[in-house]
Amino acid sequence: MKLVAAAKVRRAQEAVINGRPFTEALVELLYTINESLQCEDVDCPLTVIRPVKKVALVVITGDRGLCGSFNSAVIKKAESRISNLKGLGLDYTVISVGKKGNSYFSRKDDVSVERFVEGVGFPTAKEAQMIADDVFSLFVTEEVDKVELVYTKFVSLVKSDPVIRTLLPLSVRGEVFDVNGNCVDAVEDELFMLTTKEGKLAVERDKVRVEGGPISPLMQFEQDPVQILDAMMPLYLNSQILRALQESLASELAARMNAMSNATDNAVELKKNLSIVYNRERQAKITGEILEIVAGAEALT
Repeated sequence: MKLVAAAKVRRAQEAVINGRPFTEALVELLYTINESLQCEDVDCPLTVIRPVKKVALVVITGDRGLCGSFNSAVIKKAESRISNLKGLGLDYTVISVGKKGNSYFSRKDDVSVERFVEGVGFPTAKEAQMIADDVFSLFVTEEVDKVELVYTKFVSLVKSDPVIRTLLPLSVRGEVFDVNGNCVDAVEDELFMLTTKEGKLAVERDKVRVEGGPISPLMQFEQDPVQILDAMMPLYLNSQILRALQESLASELAARMNAMSNATDNAVELKKNLSIVYNRERQAKITGEILEIVAGAEALT
C-alpha cells in the first residue's frame, strides 16, 4: 500500500503544483477587478456581501481509511467551525464530499447536511463543476450568505494542514459580518487571517498569494464589467473547488504513504521483539530440560 500510494502521490502532487499558479492568478485578477469596480454600480450576485444568517460548509474528506489522522483531522476542523457558528447564533449546512465524511455526517442527527457527494478517484473539472453548481445555487437563491471550503492543504509529503477557505462572497477586504455586526470569518481562514492591531481584532489579507500588478485606472473594459465577472466567476468557483479536491487527494495519499511506512516499521520492530521473546523462551526451555537430564543422571549415580 505504501508503494501504491507513492506511485499515485507523484501524479497528485504535480496536479497541485501545476494548478496553483493559474488559480492564484485568477483570484488575484478577480479581486483586483472587484476592488476597482466598488465605486461603480455593478450587480454581480456572487460578489454581494450581505449580513450572514446561514453559512454553507463544503467539507472534503477521503474515500478510504488507513491514512493516519487525515480524515479525523479535517472532520475535527469542520466540527470546530460548526461549534463556532453555533456560538455566534448562525445557522449552517454541510455539503459533504468523500465517503469517510459522508459516513460520519450521516450518523450525526444534529448536523444539517445539504448533500452527500461521492469521490471518483482523481478529481476532474466535471466533479468540481457539480459541486460548484450546488454552491452557486445555494448562494444566488440566498439560502446561504457565505460559503467556506474545509479541506486539507498539501504542504509537503510529510506535512498537510486542515484549513478553512472563504469561497463566497468575493469580498475585497474579506470582512463578512452577521446580522449583529460580528465578524464571521474563521480564525484560521486561509484567505483572510484575524490578527490584533493595537489591542483590537483586525482582518488581514493572506500575503502568501502572488501579488499581481494593479489594473491601470485608465483601463477601459471592452465588455460590460458585469459580463466579465459573470463569465469569470463560474471559472473561479470551479478552479477553487478543483484545487481543494486536488490538494485533499495529494494530502490523503501522502498521509497513507507515511502511515503505511510507519505500519511497516512497527511490524518489523514487533517481529524483532517477538523473535527475541521467542528465542528467550526456547532457550529457557532447553536449559530447563538440560538441568532435568543432569539432575536425573546425578540421582542415578
